[in-house]
Amino acid sequence: MTALEHEDSPVYLKLRASIATAILRGEYRAGDQLPSVRALAAEHGANPLTVAKAYQSFQDDGYVEVRRGVGMFVLPGAVERLKLAERERFLTGYWPKVRDHIALLGLSAHELLDREIA
Repeated sequence: MTALEHEDSPVYLKLRASIATAILRGEYRAGDQLPSVRALAAEHGANPLTVAKAYQSFQDDGYVEVRRGVGMFVLPGAVERLKLAERERFLTGYWPKVRDHIALLGLSAHELLDREIA
């Protein structure tokens, strides 16, 4: 789960966020095979149908393709398109809430930028 996913998000969205993060970090590049549904389900303690739903959303969005009998593979250009989609999702979905919370706490840009990450 990424820092941007809420604990009350559906499991398939948490899995999708985890896979998206792995793709964006370069753990899976264009042409790479993703873990099987069963392997990912076992790794995350999830139902295989839930993993399949997360994978299906990547297929629907054109980031991966299924090769029957072989597995699921990251498509060329998927990283760039996924990054653009995730940026837009952050800027429209998360950033307004973060910005409002920053304003509520009276934090300045200087305080935020100078803060060391622990």
